Amino acid sequence: MEIINNDGLVIYYGKLTTDDEADSYLKTLLETIEWKNDEAIIFGRHITTKRKVAWYGDDGYSYKYSGTTKQALSWTPELLELKKLTEQITGEVFNSCLLNLYHDGNEGMAWHSDDEKSLGKDSAIASLSFGAERKFSLKHRISKETHSVLLENGSLLIMKGATQSNWLHSLPKSKRIAEPRVNLTFRRMI
Repeated sequence: MEIINNDGLVIYYGKLTTDDEADSYLKTLLETIEWKNDEAIIFGRHITTKRKVAWYGDDGYSYKYSGTTKQALSWTPELLELKKLTEQITGEVFNSCLLNLYHDGNEGMAWHSDDEKSLGKDSAIASLSFGAERKFSLKHRISKETHSVLLENGSLLIMKGATQSNWLHSLPKSKRIAEPRVNLTFRRMI
């Protein structure tokens, strides 16, 4: 289902797995990924987030954002399996993955775009979600038009074309959500 088809393209594919498969992936990712609290430099201040992250990818890729640099860890078998599935469905090729662990609805992401130079202009970012269903919102930089979609357990969304140049996205906080969510954002670094 197309969420956005102007000044970029955002497609929500929905659930790719059964609930049991999604729950199994969530359990494995929670147990095997080398999670670390995210660090960022915001308005000159060094902060450490409650949200945890991990950076995996092909050898030699690092990722610099918010004033910090992460060196890619080697792919796990499960991440390679999920990367292959994501590539088959989207027709894109990815060489890295930023994983986010939101422990509950008290953790989210403010409006931002993934427009770092290392990603290249108009590159695709595929987002695979496991765990708690969460609302994902998009807002046009100029018109302020907004769209939201509920990301289901085991679902896939892709942002491509000029989406990062023209749209911001966020994961709003929600006090009603008590379960964790793991989000895999597959990327192609240059």
